[in-house]
Amino acid sequence: MNKTLLPSRVIFIVLCATAGWLVAYTIREWDEYRVVATFVGLLIGVLVVLVDLMLKGFSLRGLSALSFGLGAGTLIAYLLSTSPLFGEGDPQVIYLVRLAMFLTVTYLCTVIALRGKDEFNLVIPYVRFVPHEVDVPVVVVDTSALIDGRIARICDSGFLSGALVIPRFVLEELQRVADAPDPNRHARGRRGLEVLGELRQLKHLDLRVHESEANAAEVDAKLLFLAQSMKAKLLTTDYNLAKMAEFHGVPWLNLNTLALSVRRELIVEEEIEVDLVKAGREDHQGVGYLEDGSMVVVENASSFVGSRVPATISSILPSAGGKIVFAKLIAPNKSCTKEKIPHGDDVGSIIKSSSSSGKEVGRPPTPK
Repeated sequence: MNKTLLPSRVIFIVLCATAGWLVAYTIREWDEYRVVATFVGLLIGVLVVLVDLMLKGFSLRGLSALSFGLGAGTLIAYLLSTSPLFGEGDPQVIYLVRLAMFLTVTYLCTVIALRGKDEFNLVIPYVRFVPHEVDVPVVVVDTSALIDGRIARICDSGFLSGALVIPRFVLEELQRVADAPDPNRHARGRRGLEVLGELRQLKHLDLRVHESEANAAEVDAKLLFLAQSMKAKLLTTDYNLAKMAEFHGVPWLNLNTLALSVRRELIVEEEIEVDLVKAGREDHQGVGYLEDGSMVVVENASSFVGSRVPATISSILPSAGGKIVFAKLIAPNKSCTKEKIPHGDDVGSIIKSSSSSGKEVGRPPTPK
């Protein structure tokens, strides 16, 4: 229990008990019932505190929707009760019908307002985020985009303009993933939280949290609904969610598509610099990778593994995992920079022969 609320609740219960005792004290006929009145006041205080505990998590957004439902229900019930339908008849029957109508209509309007509090939250003027008054493009961020991690670097570079909107239920889902007992899910969730912290530190980024709730099974549908309501784009790396967005007519941004679009276009006879990380299948070959993950096989460079060397592209071979570039070493005795390149298990696959027969070499690692 909150340390600030606990004393307030205890004081409230004591005041209720004291109020019961004072009521019995002021009415002489109740003098002999002071203990009972004090106990009743105490029970009333406890009941109010229990109601307070049951309403935990009931936000101002829910209260505004509840107030709107009660007001709309009361107005509708009043209009119906003053209609000519109740002009004549037994007064007692008319009273009971009006009472039943008031309770029923008010209840239905309240339930509808609470169920649609997200739609209602987009209209009322004092909410934290009002999309109708936003002049910049709005992008709704999915959990997969935060876990991916590249969104922080893209936003830092300034290429992604507009406001990033992260719904509250996306943050809750990210927290559930980070708290999962499975090590892989735990690591993914932690990375998403770290990316979220990096986004918070970008001063030029307009980052907003939309107070919206959804169950775990309704996250995708709620994301699509928010994107439609805000007339925003959806940023995701989830293929299935992207297809659903396309079906519902919601514009979506895919980081994988962006990565493919900004890949460097290489041409034959172009000079490049490449870090050689291992030797190739042939004794004279050195293998390195470009920034986009394209594998480069350099002839006569096996002795320069661990160095950055200049080379000239001789041919380019497309493959399912990316481009495989064959290059020739340029002035190995003068231009090579002896820099220690970190080796790892993820920097190379099996290199096949690059002879004139044109056999395929191993696939490069998937760029991170």
